[in-house]
Amino acid sequence: MGDLTETERTRLRWRARRGLLENDLIITRFLDAHETELTDADIKGLALLLAMGDNDLLDILLSRKEPEGSLDCPEVHDVLSRVRAA
Repeated sequence: MGDLTETERTRLRWRARRGLLENDLIITRFLDAHETELTDADIKGLALLLAMGDNDLLDILLSRKEPEGSLDCPEVHDVLSRVRAA
């Protein structure tokens, strides 16, 4: 994808808003740095992460846990490594 439409960009940022401020800050920092270069695979991986509950997502983002089950896929691992580095 690479070039998100304004609507897609808005939806992605809206989905990134979380109940836990820590998640919100981490994901927003990542989007601020990489939003314009996200691929379809990145968006799929990010969508899978954003479908998680807040506490589980924070554990994954802070490397307290690693992705398991349906989250243990290349799309999630690729985007997660960049989110953690942002």
